[in-house]
Amino acid sequence: MSAGSKVWNTLQSNRDSRLARARSVLGAALDGKAVPSARIGDLLHNVLECGDRVCLEGNNQKQADFLGKALAGLDPARINELHMLQSVLALPEHLDVFERGIASKLDFSFSGPQAGRVAKLVASGQLHIGAIHTYLELFSRYFIDLPPRVCLVAAEAADRHGNLYTGPNTEDTPPIVEATAFKNGIVIVQVNRIMDVLPRVDIPGDWVDFVVCSPEPYYIEPLFTRDPALISEIQVLMAMMAIKGIYAEYGVQRLNHGIGFDTAAIELLLPTYAESLGLRGKIARHWALNPHPALIPAIEAGFVESIHSFGSELGMEEYIRARPDVFAVGPDGSMRSNRALCQAAGHYACDMFIGSTLQIDLQGNSSTATVGRIAGFGGAPNMGADARGRRHASPAWLKAGRQAREGRNTIPRGQKLVVQIVETFREHMQPAFVDRLDAWELGEQAGFEIPPVMIYGDDVTHILTEEGIANLLLCRSDEEREQAIRGVAGYTPVGMARDKRMVENLRDRGIIQRAEDIGVDKRLATRDLLAARNMKDLVRASGGLYAPPRRFRNW
Repeated sequence: MSAGSKVWNTLQSNRDSRLARARSVLGAALDGKAVPSARIGDLLHNVLECGDRVCLEGNNQKQADFLGKALAGLDPARINELHMLQSVLALPEHLDVFERGIASKLDFSFSGPQAGRVAKLVASGQLHIGAIHTYLELFSRYFIDLPPRVCLVAAEAADRHGNLYTGPNTEDTPPIVEATAFKNGIVIVQVNRIMDVLPRVDIPGDWVDFVVCSPEPYYIEPLFTRDPALISEIQVLMAMMAIKGIYAEYGVQRLNHGIGFDTAAIELLLPTYAESLGLRGKIARHWALNPHPALIPAIEAGFVESIHSFGSELGMEEYIRARPDVFAVGPDGSMRSNRALCQAAGHYACDMFIGSTLQIDLQGNSSTATVGRIAGFGGAPNMGADARGRRHASPAWLKAGRQAREGRNTIPRGQKLVVQIVETFREHMQPAFVDRLDAWELGEQAGFEIPPVMIYGDDVTHILTEEGIANLLLCRSDEEREQAIRGVAGYTPVGMARDKRMVENLRDRGIIQRAEDIGVDKRLATRDLLAARNMKDLVRASGGLYAPPRRFRNW
């Protein structure tokens, strides 16, 4: 075909046809860009085509749940073979579309609440996984080879022109909308309300095609809220070792915490234990982090100077509004979150990631994928990876790099600290340390080309358990690395198979450090050390500004 005869605007023409169909069917019910909620099925049936790539906003917290339910309720004889693009599979309807034959293919990042069901649908052939991504990786593909044909997203409010106010829980919305709108796709938004004047404009209306005011506010999951009452004394001990053996040792000032009670314990020990060590102003000043309620006492104590967030956290809105020096707050008083930018910040601008996992093997590879559950990764692989493109220096980054390269004839460079913090036994006495990750078997069963590893061992710098800290930066051979891991694996089969003499040698060299080696007094590892021991303590610490979700209230 010659250049003169090729049609170059097929996507634009197709978009125009879809919009014309929708407008014809909706008729007078369409008020500018506003669609009545009762007509959402008519809209979707006419803008969607079989085989479309559809991005449904399922985030860590914010869910376009009204649009998700509407999508799952479509007639599979009219709309089928959809290719779903989704950060998080959190709600049942996210998988109902596969059971009903409306969708057949999925590219995603995380499916924690639905991990077992994903595995069953894959096994039955009803769901084909293109790939499991990190968040930033998936967003990037929206702009390269996976642009959505239609996206279904959620916002706090819209005006009559389609301008959007996303509020504190912006999360994934900006990259989804931009990738769709600028590839001649169709953008449909559910909002909690339509206003004459928005508090601020987060996404311009000319990127948006249709807005529907949903019957109920979109669902938000308080994913990062942890009740201090459930933190154990073992977790207090590990938090003490983390603060003294890693945070203080490297002078970590820019960091990201993974989700869980292990990291919540660290946050609650900053104003007490870390303060007693004289570390205020020396560690944990700048964060890439959701507004963790467990961080309130540390903020009030002056440890935390700034937080940039992936998303918000339910109940923290008024506290955030009252602390604009700490959080990214707009002129309207509400926070602006952005998962894509915060993922980039966590990767390039932070000196350390610390988080939990389900399994660690003898090379330090870690995974949350276990047999019968395809959970995905979320953002951990970005947070927990050395940023090879980083070029700016900091003391923590430089020290880690020196330790990793000492005695080697290599050009100097720094390295990100990647810490896996885990108790040696998980729930139901399942060992956290294994000879072979379940990810191998899961990958073979699902037909993946590589096992779904969350954080690769060559990125992990430290493993911290109740037994101590293994500093993998100081290991000079694969054998030393394996024995260092075995040395903190406790009474698991992996730990029991350690070479005792070699482990003691590693301890003598400071590669393995027990609590007593770094001056941590185990007798002090009690819940009394926590800056807040229950949810009510967090409310008090906030001056009454924090309003915990109902499930966390016992008063």
